[in-house]
Amino acid sequence: MPRKTPRTSPGRREDGATTKAQILEAAGGVFAEKGFDRATGKEIAERAGSNSAAVNYYYGGIEGLYTAVLIEAHRRLLTYDKLVALAEGPGDAVGKLETLIGQIARTIIGPASSSWALRVLSREILSPSPAFPALVQQEILPKKLVVTGIIGEILGLAHDDPVVTRCALNIIAPFAMLLVGNKQIFTRILPGINSGGLEAQEAMVQHFQRFAIAGLMATATALQSDNH
Repeated sequence: MPRKTPRTSPGRREDGATTKAQILEAAGGVFAEKGFDRATGKEIAERAGSNSAAVNYYYGGIEGLYTAVLIEAHRRLLTYDKLVALAEGPGDAVGKLETLIGQIARTIIGPASSSWALRVLSREILSPSPAFPALVQQEILPKKLVVTGIIGEILGLAHDDPVVTRCALNIIAPFAMLLVGNKQIFTRILPGINSGGLEAQEAMVQHFQRFAIAGLMATATALQSDNH
């Protein structure tokens, strides 16, 4: 007699994963618009086409949901796996840094700049929430070690050398400013920043790359002069 295959509830696991992802996506939009303090689990659940209990079931409450959204937002800016693959891949450190700067710049000044992910990060930077330490531990610090490793290789210094730290700040600062700055104010004060289409955006990317690398080369030259 043929052995019967046990029946399973079709799609239950997939439906659960879909619901969880829908809640995260809806929450990203709500948090981007209203911030963590003014968002409610009810509004998020309604936007996700779910019920309020789902927020607690999948994320343990709105605090856990916000932490998940914040971490996902940072991953959409740059994933750790892609960063490590770049750092460990072929090519010299200068080329790797240029590629990294290009990836981040295109995300921040390109079409993705209007996404909820960047707006959530912008809000968090301006007004850190209780979830910020989790973001630092899970995303920012691991990625920082990779980036400072690349910069240190260019300068011939350890990743935690103060000179490397200062250079990292110089490279990151323009992106942080573009992330949190008001675009209308930027346009009025520096009208050339957000003008034009893809060609203008690529000119911005190349400028960020050129400026960062030139600064690192000047720093490396100064270090050599100081050691002689």
